[in-house]
Amino acid sequence: MLNEAKIKYEVTPLTIAIIAEETRNGHPTARLMEDNDSFIIHQTPSKVIDLACKFFGSSLKGRQEGTKDVCGITHKAPISIDPTSGMYFFPTSSPQSPNCSWISHSHIDNIERESQNATHIYFKNGKSIIVSVSYGSILNQVQRTAQFRYLLDKRIKYLWKNQADRVAEPF
Repeated sequence: MLNEAKIKYEVTPLTIAIIAEETRNGHPTARLMEDNDSFIIHQTPSKVIDLACKFFGSSLKGRQEGTKDVCGITHKAPISIDPTSGMYFFPTSSPQSPNCSWISHSHIDNIERESQNATHIYFKNGKSIIVSVSYGSILNQVQRTAQFRYLLDKRIKYLWKNQADRVAEPF
């Protein structure tokens, strides 16, 4: 089901993808796919991701820098919008491109080669999309996101394990 354009939107753990669409009347457009809904918003997917990062106290640039510090990825870096709720997304191309879409790593069930320059992404809820990106590139993004998730999760668990008795209490 595709609803009309929404004015404001928050990325949630139910968001499965933010897909770049053709511009309409000169305005960038994105199709936001949720578990049980889909609608259009008049912003680039990367702007939607940046606003989601800001909601959780950072920015897209800040999350990209964090990814670089955690695992050294500098180009088309996967990000964690909020690791506590499992919101990890990866870009399909350079985030500066208006054609860049963002895919939720947690919702992917399978990927298959559609053609030389297209990949079919299947989600756990039964929905699927075809992106104009090679299978190898998407597979690489999925694997890099998994590695980033593992390393960030390992850091967070280490802190909780070793700092639990030293956490500052509020006044």
